[in-house]
Amino acid sequence: MSHERSTSDAARISPSGARRAALWDMDGVLVDSADYHYAAWREALAREGYDLRLDEFRATFGQRNDTILRRIFGADLPDAEVARIATVKEALYRRFVQERGIAPLPGVLRWLKALHEAGWRQAVASAAPRANVDVVLEALGIGRFFDAITSAEDVTRGKPDPQVYLVSAERVGVPPRCCVVIEDAPAGLEGARRAGMRCIGVTSTHDHLDADVVVASLDALDDDAFDRLIARCA
Repeated sequence: MSHERSTSDAARISPSGARRAALWDMDGVLVDSADYHYAAWREALAREGYDLRLDEFRATFGQRNDTILRRIFGADLPDAEVARIATVKEALYRRFVQERGIAPLPGVLRWLKALHEAGWRQAVASAAPRANVDVVLEALGIGRFFDAITSAEDVTRGKPDPQVYLVSAERVGVPPRCCVVIEDAPAGLEGARRAGMRCIGVTSTHDHLDADVVVASLDALDDDAFDRLIARCA
């Protein structure tokens, strides 16, 4: 495992990768937003008379809102009710980010800059609503690094379905075999494999992940980690 390096060191990536892409999950990868999401869900569901436990939240973190709400209230929960409760929850989440601020996880800025300088295409591939993605990217000041954003509104099937990654790959014009997914959740990593992509797992929210490379922090990645995963696309 490598120790922390400067951005200039991290930038020593093969510059030939015009047909390579990094597809970033957001929550648990770009930012540690779990506390804000838990607080938002707790408050939104308390208004519905439901006391959300921490273990319940952890079991569903990163899934689509309709999946989470129907797991709690039943599969027959009407779409209108899903939308109503989810709207309250997401507004609370965005308010917390805006009022309290949020920071990138270790290694995120290093790799966003390094991959950008090396010619990689980059996209956000998240189950979060687009408004949430926009709030986080604005808070971090990193929107310039992304060539595309795929969010909840752009897909009909949540992870572990590969749809969000396949849409993202299409939007950046890179074939799936030349994409690297950065994820923190088992469902997301399964979706990456089903999409035919290589994957890096970050154990920010789950201790045990099945990925091509698993690290506790992106700062632990070797300087050629992304290159090695899809060397055939260089």
